[in-house]
Amino acid sequence: MQTEANKPAGAPPNDPRWKLLDAAMRRNGRKQNALIESLHAAQEAFGFLDEDSMRYVAANLRVPLSKVYGVATFYHFFTLKPQGEHSCVVCTGTACYIKGAPNLLASLEEHFGVTAGETSKDGKLSVLTARCFGCCGLAPAVVIDGDVSGKLTSAGLVEKIHECMKGEVAVP
Repeated sequence: MQTEANKPAGAPPNDPRWKLLDAAMRRNGRKQNALIESLHAAQEAFGFLDEDSMRYVAANLRVPLSKVYGVATFYHFFTLKPQGEHSCVVCTGTACYIKGAPNLLASLEEHFGVTAGETSKDGKLSVLTARCFGCCGLAPAVVIDGDVSGKLTSAGLVEKIHECMKGEVAVP
């Protein structure tokens, strides 16, 4: 049961995000083998995994904080920093690398001023990399706001991101 005593320090007592996280852990019986699911719930609730949410998960699942941190830093889909309103994940697997992933990353830095693993100063765009999406036939592949796109040129990628930032739906 969630009480003020087992909430992380500084957690607002009426913040509904803690209740969502607690409900997710409760659904899984607060079992240690539900660590990844619990971290997903924390990231969904807070937008990223901060120290307070990881401590809360560790305490409630009765796992060492070092294990929680190890899992959170091992998997690329977890982030320990606040993310931008939009995200662009560039595949850097072998096929995508050969087909131009480095050029895509360079164009993102040039046009938006953000490098891989960072968020733009205005908080609008986060650029990430992943080793392989498993869609090598689309190389170079990117995931923009959860949607996979492939065979993009640098100019096409920049245009697609601008469209997403304007709230328009990009035409494939």
